[in-house]
Amino acid sequence: MTTETGTQSNRPASTRTVAWATMIGTAIEWYDFFIYGTAAALVFNTLFFPTGATPLIGTLLAFSTYAVGFAFRPIGGIVFAHYGDRIGRKSMLVLSLSLMGAATFLIGLLPTFQSIGIAAPILLVLLRMIQGIGVGGEWGAAALMAVEHAPPHRRGFYGSWPQMGVPAGMLTANVAFIVLSSNLDDSAFTAWGWRVPFLASIVLIAVGLVIRLRVAESPVFEGLQQAGTIERQPIIAVLRRQPKNVLRAAGIRFAENSTFYIHTTFILTYGTTVVGLGRDELLLGVIITSVLGLFSLPAWGAVSDRIGRRKVVLFGSALMALLSWPFFWSLNSGYLPLIYLTLVVCINVANSAIYGPQPAYYCELFEPEVRYSGASLGQQLAAVFAGGLSPLIATALLTATGGYGAIAIYMTAMALITVVAALLSPDPYLRQLARQKPS
Repeated sequence: MTTETGTQSNRPASTRTVAWATMIGTAIEWYDFFIYGTAAALVFNTLFFPTGATPLIGTLLAFSTYAVGFAFRPIGGIVFAHYGDRIGRKSMLVLSLSLMGAATFLIGLLPTFQSIGIAAPILLVLLRMIQGIGVGGEWGAAALMAVEHAPPHRRGFYGSWPQMGVPAGMLTANVAFIVLSSNLDDSAFTAWGWRVPFLASIVLIAVGLVIRLRVAESPVFEGLQQAGTIERQPIIAVLRRQPKNVLRAAGIRFAENSTFYIHTTFILTYGTTVVGLGRDELLLGVIITSVLGLFSLPAWGAVSDRIGRRKVVLFGSALMALLSWPFFWSLNSGYLPLIYLTLVVCINVANSAIYGPQPAYYCELFEPEVRYSGASLGQQLAAVFAGGLSPLIATALLTATGGYGAIAIYMTAMALITVVAALLSPDPYLRQLARQKPS
């Protein structure tokens, strides 16, 4: 594996600045992405689809458009990765944020099915495609900027900062919806209240662009430019030289990506329609885990700096498999403290253990010349087959069986895919740790 020099190990202030910039920008992008998922669970089933559909069928259709965003993430990942490996990481950060912001703002302006008929869901799907492309290109740039600016022995910690953008974005999105739904009656929330979080994103995008324009390019990429080793076709190169690592990277994501959207998005459907809980009570549980995620993700990233990435991922994915049935047992109890505790264990312990070390793990799996391409391909392939389909599959299984057993089996299978992928993956950082130990 190619090694690199030039990381900013002697410039901690620069490392922290880049880490903050990637976290804040990523939080804004995920805010945009998550408000769609929350709206799909709460109102899109009646606003953008025929009113004759039953609530679960309408939700199934809404989650189908939700999955479209994930289907287009690999396109964004491939296109942005190609140029990120060729012309730099920083420009991709700016472009992905702009693309996501424009699509989100326009969703807030869309007429409903009652106003324009079938054109409403078609336009919704088109804008969701653009969202998917934008967020697909976002992760690779943010992760690489954070990791490649960090000193080698702190890559797990600083690489977790863009991951913190997910709970930060989810927190902001859910707070926005819970404030609106708590202060508006159902008719006002359905008529116009749901649009406010989408329209407000334009302000957040402007702030994010100002921050991202001020950060320096990755020192690793600058080193590749100086050495003249830029790949002309990085996607082809990584598939030719490291195809197994692309598949391993995808497998490492399955557990956290699939179960995360069941824990945070499908729970709103299951909890309200099956258990009879209030949507604000469920949103509060998601908000609690989002706050704790701002601490659990960097903590697990730091742990991976001490014991290696693979051990932490294996722990998280094995625990995730064990929690599949207890998650539904606690939810069916209707006892909110137990539900919140279970969510914390599922998301802040198991999920964060997998997700926190990922940027550092992915960067260490791929050569610097094709790193953006390899990491993005692996990450976004999993997003299609795991995260994007999981609320849709869970809703379909609930509709078909009327119970949670099939969903729990599905969650266990997703977790076991990550267990196998991690067992089959090398851990380059473990070798680095071994070299650092005195003989």
